[in-house]
Amino acid sequence: MAETMGSVIDKICIAELKIYHIQEQIDRQDLAEDLKHLSRERLGIMMRQRDDLVAEFNGLSDSWARGAYKPKVYRQFKMYNDPRFAPHPAPSPKGRGMG
Repeated sequence: MAETMGSVIDKICIAELKIYHIQEQIDRQDLAEDLKHLSRERLGIMMRQRDDLVAEFNGLSDSWARGAYKPKVYRQFKMYNDPRFAPHPAPSPKGRGMG
């Protein structure tokens, strides 16, 4: 399973933000009717997508509760934070106007 509970939650949050903002457009008094119609169509699609994500999250959660799913921890290894991987030695603080 490629999705994690965290990644699904992230996608749900993004979907909720999109729903909120499209609803703002629908509620505008100055928006042309054709654009309101388009926005309502999009809102329906966005809500179905959000509902699919919620169902996926609930399925993962149920599987986890039953012990059928164990989330994996993916470590991040960032070479740019490790000075041993720097191609050139870092300049010393002397000579940089410090002190």
